[in-house]
Amino acid sequence: MGMSATFTFADQRWSVDEEEIADPGAHPEPFFSASVHDSDLVTVAYEPGPPAGGLVYLGFQPRDYFDDPDESDDVDLDVQADGLARWAAAVTGSSVAAAAIRPLLAEAVVEDPVDDFAEDTLQKLISLLGLPVPGELVEE
Repeated sequence: MGMSATFTFADQRWSVDEEEIADPGAHPEPFFSASVHDSDLVTVAYEPGPPAGGLVYLGFQPRDYFDDPDESDDVDLDVQADGLARWAAAVTGSSVAAAAIRPLLAEAVVEDPVDDFAEDTLQKLISLLGLPVPGELVEE
């Protein structure tokens, strides 16, 4: 069994919860929350985000992972990559190009994700955004 946990960055610090569901309404803005599901997919929610909201997946999209189209809506990956780049600039002061973020985001109907373990992709994204990597994600 792989990793299952939620990592939330808000108020300039990380919190880690064993719960897998991130509740965006439970965090003050700005925030970045990533729920890892069995090392196969990560649901990332962040605010402030694009007008439709900040939501993207790493590893697999839920609709593909669970083989159920109702598990997740379509995600405009270009808009979300741009949203994450803008989030980083506003929250961490980091200058990261959306083009650097885009390859990390889960495509629809992917057979081979970016990394074998979705938390490795999450660690890459966190670093790109200029956030400190939570100790629980660092390999020993």
